[in-house]
Amino acid sequence: MKPLFQLLSAWPLGLLHFLGVAVGWLTWLLSPTYRRRFRENARQAGLGFAQVRAAVAQAGMLVMETPRLWFGAMPPVQWEGAEVIGQLLAQRRGILFLTPHLGCFEVTARSYAARFGPVTVLYRPARKPWLRELVATSRDRPNMTAVPTTLAGVRKMLRALHAGEAVGLLPDQVPPEGQGVWAPFFGRDAYTMTLPARLAQQTGAAVLLVWGERLPAGRGYRVHVRPLEGELAADPRHAAAQVNAEMERMVRAGPQQYLWGYARYKQPRREANT
Repeated sequence: MKPLFQLLSAWPLGLLHFLGVAVGWLTWLLSPTYRRRFRENARQAGLGFAQVRAAVAQAGMLVMETPRLWFGAMPPVQWEGAEVIGQLLAQRRGILFLTPHLGCFEVTARSYAARFGPVTVLYRPARKPWLRELVATSRDRPNMTAVPTTLAGVRKMLRALHAGEAVGLLPDQVPPEGQGVWAPFFGRDAYTMTLPARLAQQTGAAVLLVWGERLPAGRGYRVHVRPLEGELAADPRHAAAQVNAEMERMVRAGPQQYLWGYARYKQPRREANT
């Protein structure tokens, strides 16, 4: 699989996105479960299919652009709100980036590492050995370190924040049982990680909201950055509700690029901490 990814990484981004449209709609046609979850999640957010139809193709683009982002040259990236990052780095204050499953979340960390410096990102190890090996050899790039969702990974994130560096994670990813709380997301309780609040409270890091908008015709990406309004509450449930509310606002800003097929409301699985 890795040789295929390396081959695709040299293809133009526009071509990969063009093929991604086909991948997205093929997945839609072949998977009744995916279609049902996609529609249910959009309906839960108060959106009709016509408002999120473009997200079917965008999900396929996400798949096809991954080889380029993991193994190829960095595509063009524009930044909106980068000045706040510069101010925080000048203060040597840690930065905690939060992004939902919206747009191209891979490009945010990679372009940050290329432009600003070290960043540590959290990821969930794949269950399949071949995919786990592929991810392990692709996500560590210059100035970028990927750490797993384990206690060891969290400790590395804490060290990075204490050193005044940046870390990033997807707070709408369903955490293992015991590592989250139930909090509303688009009006329905979803199991939500408490890690963002713990990281911010233990390190004094600034919390920034970020997402990578996928531009049309393979022109690259636009990364949107803005500070969290206020500070995260000390109470885990209150803080989780705050994070979910912020994720909702970001999704509503670009519903055509959200992964509506993601199983956001699933039950958490049991997972040993190591």
